Amino acid sequence: MYWAALLLDKPSDAASLHDDLQGLATWALQWTPRVAIVDEAVVMEVEASLRLFGGKRALRERIRTEGAELGVAVASWASTSLAALAFARAGVENGFARPLTEGLDRLPLEVLSASGPHRPTLARLGCKTLGDVRKLPRGGVSRRFDKELLTALDQAYGLRPEAHAWVELPEQFRARLELMSRVELAAAMMFGVRRLILQMCGWLAARHSGAGGFVLRWAHDAMRSKSAGEGGQLTIRTGEPTRSAEHFSRLLNEHLAKTELLAPVGDLELEAVDVQALEETSGSLLPDTVRQGETLREVLERISARLGPERVLRPVVTEDHRLEWAQCWQPAAEKLPRESSCLDVPQPSWVLPEPLKLATRGPKPMYQGELHLLAGPHRVEGGWWHRVQTPSGQDNRHVQRDYWVALSESAGVLWVFQERLADEDAAWYLHGIFA
Repeated sequence: MYWAALLLDKPSDAASLHDDLQGLATWALQWTPRVAIVDEAVVMEVEASLRLFGGKRALRERIRTEGAELGVAVASWASTSLAALAFARAGVENGFARPLTEGLDRLPLEVLSASGPHRPTLARLGCKTLGDVRKLPRGGVSRRFDKELLTALDQAYGLRPEAHAWVELPEQFRARLELMSRVELAAAMMFGVRRLILQMCGWLAARHSGAGGFVLRWAHDAMRSKSAGEGGQLTIRTGEPTRSAEHFSRLLNEHLAKTELLAPVGDLELEAVDVQALEETSGSLLPDTVRQGETLREVLERISARLGPERVLRPVVTEDHRLEWAQCWQPAAEKLPRESSCLDVPQPSWVLPEPLKLATRGPKPMYQGELHLLAGPHRVEGGWWHRVQTPSGQDNRHVQRDYWVALSESAGVLWVFQERLADEDAAWYLHGIFA
């Protein structure tokens, strides 16, 4: 078996230790479903996950790197969970460097929790290491000490099976973190929020899901003015579900730079929202090109967060046959609508801001000479529902037009239309130009 033990930095109190261990265990569920909390550490059995994450060395490196941001002081590896925990307490990372028995025999008694009540007696017997205890007669140890000591020793050395209460994956993600010190600037919260984001992304990976955003809440210090309130919150949204910790962090950085705290903050809470199953990309027999940097959507979302959504727009094709409203502008960070399927008529390359009324010679329109109608009419009618407020009152955008593809010897191929049912006010208009 291949076990990992993750040992945290010492927190200030038991409540903080409980929250930190729960958060670390939730993050660890992305690597394996067999995660347990033992004393002040998190242990996980990763034997079945080695190939999935590229082997022992790659998995150790990923857990060590990401775990450091979550406050993991030591990550140790061994063939049993209690052995991995013992090595972590002793500051030894690789429990496979020498045979398990030889490695454990060198460790002091303090690395095994079951030895705690008996250390003074064992010290008087001259026992300083686990190897010294194992040299004692088993019958005498079982009569003089409780059975937990021998059981723990046998489990650590792999002589007896271990049993753990596995951590279950919660249905919703909501994690809390108490900051090490009170912060007065919103940007300074990022250090703590980063830990919560990593926990959330680990939870999302374990659920094979992505989040459309998250809600960050903070609680003000008890010594605050009454006008400051109990705290505040910030909601971050993405255009599509993701579990990229880097993208979440970049977006939050932009929002925190524009946030002002009304009082010092001591506690943080993060909640995932709009959680959806994330479609995984299929593997390939050939090596794929590794994506470098951010995607276009991520860049637009980050710029929108910095400048404001109303200042970063993108054109979107809409379900409308009327040429003026077949396209609209929407904030770039918003989700794109479904693709339009109503554009079944020729579409010019350029459209005039306002249709230009044309002169006529008899029944034929004129634009830098007489126009020759090539194709048409393409009849468009609609917009009776489109009502707008104008200075003169309410108006609608109902149109009844016959569009033609026309040829001008000087201007090229044009997109013109004639108003339908206009009686004597019938007129021709230039609306677009084909490239």
